[in-house]
Amino acid sequence: DELVSAFHDLHKKAPVHILIVPNRHITSVNDVTPDDEAVMGRLTRVARLLAEEHGIAQTGYRLVINTGRDGGQSVFHLHMHLIGGRALPFRFE
Repeated sequence: DELVSAFHDLHKKAPVHILIVPNRHITSVNDVTPDDEAVMGRLTRVARLLAEEHGIAQTGYRLVINTGRDGGQSVFHLHMHLIGGRALPFRFE
């Protein structure tokens, strides 16, 4: 839509791994301003809709936004990972 785009991750970590990206460039969560509240809310709403569409809403899924190098951010355009489709371990790599 006019605020966000979504596409499958090429390096998926689970059966469902979708990236949800603001259409306007925001480098990271550290750069989110009050003007970005609508797009940040849309990221979450789109994640919920995609989880339903891909049949993982009832079993569960993970939403991840990495921020900064130490937080695992390797692409410096804010994006949310929607990951699911199997039991996900809780671990840090």
